[in-house]
Amino acid sequence: MASSSLLCLTICSLVLFNVCFAQLEQGFQLRPTHERRRGQQERWVSECQIERLNAAEPDRKIESEAGVTEIWDENDEQFQCAGVTAARHTIERKGLLLPAYANAPRLLYVVQGRGIQGQAMPGCPETFRSESESQRRDIPRDEHQKVRRIREGDIVAVPTGVTDWIYNDGDSQLILVQIIDVGNDANQLDQNMRKFYLAGNPQQELQGQRELQSQSERQRQSQGRSSRGSQQDNAGSVLSGFDERILADAFNIDTNLAQKLQNRNDRRGIIVQVREELRVVVPESRQEEEEREREKGKRLPINGIEETFCTARMTQNIADPKHADVYTPRGGRISHVNAVNLPILQHLQLSAVYGMLYRNTVPSPLYNQNSNSIVYIIRGDGRMQVVGDNGESVYNGQVREGQIIVVPQNYVVIHKAGEKGLEFIVFKTHEVAKISPLAGRTSVLRAMPVEVLMNSYQISREDARRLKEGRQDVTA
Repeated sequence: MASSSLLCLTICSLVLFNVCFAQLEQGFQLRPTHERRRGQQERWVSECQIERLNAAEPDRKIESEAGVTEIWDENDEQFQCAGVTAARHTIERKGLLLPAYANAPRLLYVVQGRGIQGQAMPGCPETFRSESESQRRDIPRDEHQKVRRIREGDIVAVPTGVTDWIYNDGDSQLILVQIIDVGNDANQLDQNMRKFYLAGNPQQELQGQRELQSQSERQRQSQGRSSRGSQQDNAGSVLSGFDERILADAFNIDTNLAQKLQNRNDRRGIIVQVREELRVVVPESRQEEEEREREKGKRLPINGIEETFCTARMTQNIADPKHADVYTPRGGRISHVNAVNLPILQHLQLSAVYGMLYRNTVPSPLYNQNSNSIVYIIRGDGRMQVVGDNGESVYNGQVREGQIIVVPQNYVVIHKAGEKGLEFIVFKTHEVAKISPLAGRTSVLRAMPVEVLMNSYQISREDARRLKEGRQDVTA
């Protein structure tokens, strides 16, 4: 009797658990990452029909004490379709980009210079410690989270909601270009890029910027289409909005210091000048930092929390020739950074491709199978053509240094480097982006039978074989 009662209780419990789990699953709509992303973008953009692309340059400039921030038009249809915004920071020597976090993941590329970057990961320990006071009388002992050296060619990953800061300790300007993936499922707000500063008073720099709304943006608003606000529209320090007495109690400080934290009279902007050298604990060289990471990885327990997130690599140099994935002496080189060689990108759902094309090089035409591409021209110039699903050209023109052009998913792109060559970085909205070339040894046409090509294009067998085997290289 007791056994049958226990059996009935067990069966009822299992049925109840399955019903509850099904309700939870339905309520939370547990779907694959790409479906969640697609659903989020569908809420934001009623139509994603790109009829004309353009090689865009920044349309707003924000000047700070020690640098300049340039922002691309968030209301440009190509950026809205891709679900991203873009910005570029130029940091002067001894300039500090103030600590801030955002509502979406970011990928940064170091265009020029070198510096140091810190990320404050919630819940992670302070693993960098300065020398004791007995060893260095001029510097009090300090402990903080990991600080990384960054240099030209680095890709830097910044997860959603993680506070980061950047300091230029080099001898020249530090130039960074970044994309913010507001279409990512980690962003639970809206399509606006929202930057939350922990210091400074960026609002002072931006009061006049809101009046610079473009005519195209007004047209979108008048037509009832979705329109993004400036990514800096709410860019006051998050501490400035609190009552100073409550803030003092929260930090266990006096109200005078609390007022200083709020920076209400600060006119320096978001990039400030450090009067003396910034003194933080940082490895003396990139090699030393990489060795430290390897040694620490050997000591950590398997599957420990510090092994996965707190000590995750956030940077990788994508422009270093020794990391090239594809290289031809006359064509150039291509490098990839994705979730395979930089695992943190699995969480960000982003990746990147670096290209260096020599003069007059023509890579194979290709399309992205599972991502949008945001192409930033680093140096040089060239010609690009992009064709959409209806067979019409949506872009056919020159591209040059400092411009960005979006290539939507499945749109076919071909480009030719100019006389000075073409160097570019491509940000992609998938952690393991896939491409499909149309020409070359690994191409779509190479994979088709000759008879299919003959009947598809109404050509002879000889022409079909030339079409199929005319290019033996992989990319360029």
